[in-house]
Amino acid sequence: MEEQNSEVPLPGQARIRVGIVYNLKSGNAPTGVPDEEAEYDSVDTVMAIKKALERGGYDVSLIEDDGRQLPGKLMRAREEIDIAFNIAEGRGGRGREGQVPSLLGYLGIPYTGSDETALCVSLDKDLTKRIAASYGVKTPKSVLVKSGELSKCDIHRLKFPVIVKPNAEGSGKGIIGTSIAETPDALVTLLAERMNTYRCDFIVEEYIDGREFTVGLLGNREETRVLRPMEMVFCRHTEGNYNVYGYHVKCNYKDYMNYVCPARITPEQEKKLSDAALTVYKALGCRDFSRVDFRIDRQGEVYFLEINPLPGLAPGYSDFPMLAEASGIPYDDLIISILGAARKRLVI
Repeated sequence: MEEQNSEVPLPGQARIRVGIVYNLKSGNAPTGVPDEEAEYDSVDTVMAIKKALERGGYDVSLIEDDGRQLPGKLMRAREEIDIAFNIAEGRGGRGREGQVPSLLGYLGIPYTGSDETALCVSLDKDLTKRIAASYGVKTPKSVLVKSGELSKCDIHRLKFPVIVKPNAEGSGKGIIGTSIAETPDALVTLLAERMNTYRCDFIVEEYIDGREFTVGLLGNREETRVLRPMEMVFCRHTEGNYNVYGYHVKCNYKDYMNYVCPARITPEQEKKLSDAALTVYKALGCRDFSRVDFRIDRQGEVYFLEINPLPGLAPGYSDFPMLAEASGIPYDDLIISILGAARKRLVI
């Protein structure tokens, strides 16, 4: 941790100016879909990041993407900040997470985290799984079902049960307790209902019966640190015949989940998780920090599910700060380390 914290300005040096770019939950989803703003942050999270940076010796300003004036705000901000701490999720579309980084890059504003290409590709579960598989990382068999093309779905090559997820979403959006189908007929019914609600492409994936884990990564190139894995253990059954780690469960995690970190697994299993996480992180060109989700089946095989190169940073709630804490990195140090990794990469 000393190496990352050495990026903080010493007394007498010019203070680095940081602008936090973010989306706030409004509590009033325009489309009426209950989890529409699942990826957005709360005021508490933004202020926690701001305070951590200020305690680290940085001057901090806030730049909200409110859906109206962000380009103008950033044009003014490029004269007022040295680097953007980006946690903005964007506004609509399968490439939404790349919107703000693309704008920052266009305006010549350095920023934390992955670039627009890595973010757009990583949000696409189908594409990410194909890339992971090409690097030798095992992932469940799946098919992509495009919006409005349910009749063309080639589901018969999959082994049931299967789980249905929006192809380009995070935070468990569109995933509920009944998102697992045990038969082709049940799958067609489930897809029709989900597509009617979300109007997007869905990925249908063979359900891996086993244990669920997440792994954090912090840093770049040969200095990337793989954090100890965390297991998500259900302490209460969810809706349906299977325990599904979806949006409702994540919002009400105290009622459903025990988070075990570091996970109680063998050194061999931990190495498999860490190696696979690092392989996917590098293959996709992710930067500074990310979180990778896996399942381990009853035979001990590790399956990659998805990567989140823009993981939540809500203290006491988001998985990534929990992973960091279990690896000996308190919240403030985590925020400083993310910024430090970006500064070292950018030579700021």
